[in-house]
Amino acid sequence: MNKTIGILAHVDAGKTTFSEQLLYHTKSIKQRGRVDHKDAFLDSHEIERQRGITVFADQAMFSYRNSNYYLIDTPGHVDFSTEMERAIQVMDYAIIIISAVEGIEGHTETVWALLRKYQVPTFFFINKTDRVGADVEAVLEEIRLNLTKDIFEITDSFNDGEMDEKFIEFVAERNENLLELYMETGYQKDIWLKTLQKMIYQNQAFVCSSGSALQDIGIEQFLAAIDQLTVTNYRTEQAFSGRVYKIRHDENGARISFIKALSGGLKVRDEVRYWNGQNEISEKITQIRVYGGNKYNKVDHVKAGELFAVTGLSMTTVGRCMGEKTETVDFEMMPALKSKVLFEPSVNIKEALRFFKILDAEDPSLNVIWEENLQQIHIHVMGTIQLEVLEQVVLERFQLNISFEEPEILYRETIVSTVIGYGHFEPLGHYAEVHLKLEPGERNSGITFCNACHADDLTIGNQNLIEQHLFEREHNGLLTGSPLTDVKVTLLTGLAHNKHTSGGDFREATFRALRHGLEKASNNLLEPIYEFKIKVTIDQMGRVLADIQTAFGKFNPPITEGNKAILTGTVPVATFMTYSTQLASFTQGKATINLVFAGYDRCHNEKEIIERIAYNKNADPAYTSSSIFCSKGQGYSVPWDEAEKEMHCL
Repeated sequence: MNKTIGILAHVDAGKTTFSEQLLYHTKSIKQRGRVDHKDAFLDSHEIERQRGITVFADQAMFSYRNSNYYLIDTPGHVDFSTEMERAIQVMDYAIIIISAVEGIEGHTETVWALLRKYQVPTFFFINKTDRVGADVEAVLEEIRLNLTKDIFEITDSFNDGEMDEKFIEFVAERNENLLELYMETGYQKDIWLKTLQKMIYQNQAFVCSSGSALQDIGIEQFLAAIDQLTVTNYRTEQAFSGRVYKIRHDENGARISFIKALSGGLKVRDEVRYWNGQNEISEKITQIRVYGGNKYNKVDHVKAGELFAVTGLSMTTVGRCMGEKTETVDFEMMPALKSKVLFEPSVNIKEALRFFKILDAEDPSLNVIWEENLQQIHIHVMGTIQLEVLEQVVLERFQLNISFEEPEILYRETIVSTVIGYGHFEPLGHYAEVHLKLEPGERNSGITFCNACHADDLTIGNQNLIEQHLFEREHNGLLTGSPLTDVKVTLLTGLAHNKHTSGGDFREATFRALRHGLEKASNNLLEPIYEFKIKVTIDQMGRVLADIQTAFGKFNPPITEGNKAILTGTVPVATFMTYSTQLASFTQGKATINLVFAGYDRCHNEKEIIERIAYNKNADPAYTSSSIFCSKGQGYSVPWDEAEKEMHCL
C-alpha cells in the first residue's frame, strides 16, 4: 500500500526532528540529524542548514510493515507557505506537529485551514513534552476550542489495534450503526478499527499522540498507530493520471517535474498527455527518478500512489493534472507584496530574466514580470525572509549578485459601474471589431467571461480567440496600472473580414474594447487584506482593538474564554503586516496572532496611493483606449471618447 504523509507545523515546533525520527526508526537513515546541528537529512539545502528552517518541501521514502511511505517535510515559516500548500495537494494524510509548551500558534491555524480546504485527513502530534512548561491537556483543550472537537488523545488508549474504554466510546459516539452494535454485542476489534479508519479518512475523527521527537519519546508508538489507522486505494489497472506538485531544474537546466501518480502506471519512453492551459501537449518521458532528500534513484516504471520525478516534459506547470484536461489548483496562499530586482550595471538583464523565468516555473507565486519599457524585473513575495533566501538561491544557482527594493503592496483595480467597451482595429490589410460589456464582479472573483455573441455575427473560432486573449495576461487598470480584477466580461458581438482579418487582429480589438470600457466606467482601487485572529488577555483587549481601528481594520464582537479574549476581523496588509512584532512586545510574547491573506477590498487611502504611483494611463505601451479605422487606404486613430460613433456593428 502506497501512502503519502505530510508533516506540517508552525516554525520551530519540531517537525523536521520528528521526520528524522520516523526515517531512523524505519532504517531509512543510519543516524538522526538535528536542525541545530545542521545535519538533518531533509534539510539538505545549504540555505536551510544555515538558517535552521525548512525552506523547500523535501521528501523521503520509508517502508513500514506492509506499506511504502512517501514523507514530505514542509516549510513552517509563513514566507514559504506557498511551497507548503503545493505539497498539501498530493498528501493522503497529514500530521500537524504542535509544541506542548507554545501550543497552537498563528501558522498552525493557517495549516489547519488549508488541510480542511483540501480535505486531507489529519493526525496531531504534541511535541516537546520533555520541556519545562509542557502541558498536553492544555494543548488538547486548545485544539478542541480552535480547530476541532472531534479529537482523541491515543497515547495511552490505543495499542496494536486495541482501544481502551474511552476510545471505544469516542468512536461509537460518532457512528450510529457502531453505537447500536456496541449496545447489542459490545466491542469487536476488527469492526472498530475499520470504522475508525473510515472516519479518519472522511475527516470525521482526528487522533492525537504526544511525546518528544528530540528525546525519541512516543515516536515508535505513533508510527505504529499511523500505520494501522491509514488506508489508501489507488487503482493501478486504469489509464495513467497524475498531478504535478513541484518543478525543479537540474544543473544542466533540464526541467524536472515531480508528480504523484493518481491512477494507472507510467514507464520510461511512455507518451504523456497534459494540458498547459491553452493546448494539449504530448511528450515522451525520458527518465523516471525517485527522490530521497537531494539524491535519487532511476527506475523504469512507477504506479498509482507513488511520488516520483520525470524528465522530458518541457511545459508542465505546478498543479496541473497529467493524462486529462483539467484546470490548475486554485491556491489559497497568495503573495500580497511585490519587489523590484536590483542588478549590478554589468549584468545582462535579459540573461537575468531567463534565470528568473526558471524560478517562476518552480514557484508560480513569484509571478515574475518583465517591464519592457523600464527594463525592470518585478516579483511577488510573501515577505522579507523570502527575499533574503532568493538572493542566496540566485547567487548559488546562477552566480548572480542581486538585491531587492523594499517590498511594496500589490494593489488591484476594479469597476463599480456597468459599461460597454468598443474596440476596432483596421490598419490597412487588417480588420477586427469587438464589443464587450463590463460589469462589477463579486469581490475576489477575478475576471470572469460570458459569451452572448451569436455565431451568425462572429465565428466560434473568433469568439474563442477573444476569450483566449482576455485571459492570456493580466490587464492594467487606469488608476495605478495595477491588475484588473472582479470584473464580469460579456462578449456581445464582433466583426471580422473574410479577406483582411488575420492573426493578432482580434487581440488588438479585444484589448482596445476592454480599455475603452474602463475609460467609461467608474474605477476603484483595491488593496490586499488580512483575516486576523488575535488572542490576548482581557486587560489587553482595549489596546489591540484601538490598534485595529487605527490600522483601518474591522472587527467582529470579541469572544471571551476565561481571562482571554479572541478578536477576529479583517485589516489592510499595508497597515498590519508588522503588527505581530508590536503585539509580541507589549504582551511579552504571550499573545497569539494569525494573519491569513483574505483577498482584496476597497483601498483605505486610495487618493494617496494613486498620487504616489502617478501612473500615466496614456503612456502605457501595452494598452491604448483608441481605435484604428481605415479610410481611402489609410489607417487613422480615433480617441476613446469619439470611437463609439464610428463602430461598424452599431
